[in-house]
Amino acid sequence: MRRAQLIVMVKEPRPGRVKTRLGPDIGMTNAAWWFRHQTARLLREVQDPRWETCLAVSPDHAGLQSRVWPAHLPRIPQGRGDLGDRMARLMRSAPPGPVCIIGGDIPGIRKAHIARAFRALGRHGAALGPAPDGGYWLIGLKRSAPPPARFLQGVRWSTRHTLDDTAHTLAPLTVALLDTLRDVDTAADLA
Repeated sequence: MRRAQLIVMVKEPRPGRVKTRLGPDIGMTNAAWWFRHQTARLLREVQDPRWETCLAVSPDHAGLQSRVWPAHLPRIPQGRGDLGDRMARLMRSAPPGPVCIIGGDIPGIRKAHIARAFRALGRHGAALGPAPDGGYWLIGLKRSAPPPARFLQGVRWSTRHTLDDTAHTLAPLTVALLDTLRDVDTAADLA
């Protein structure tokens, strides 16, 4: 049986390099501090023996060497490109089996959400966890075949169209929609 893999995308929590849409609202240092502590909490929450948890780090070299992230978690570089390029590369290069990718900025996430995503991949080719702003907090692929040729191409990132655009690139796979969770992009999302 192929082991499920959860990839958590993280950036080195440096002021001005992480949570740059939150920074203007609360200050870049506070935004970096928030992300560091939020991600530490999220990593404690989502690790589970039912799946392997791996960190996709940025910047590539510094993230691989960073002492910020738990030493026991495997790390891989995110690489270059926009979010779609990086997620598509992570999906294509992961070991065989179902893969889910999340970010570190989802305060409400619990193990049960991840477990539901992997269960959905037993019946569907893909899974998306919607966010209220039109984006998503999770993307998962069953990976019984390579991702569709147009996977994550032409997605309008950070807009109300992100989820719909992504679902369109997943055709002809069936897509399971999961619970709606909020990610944090601005101070309003912290409330």
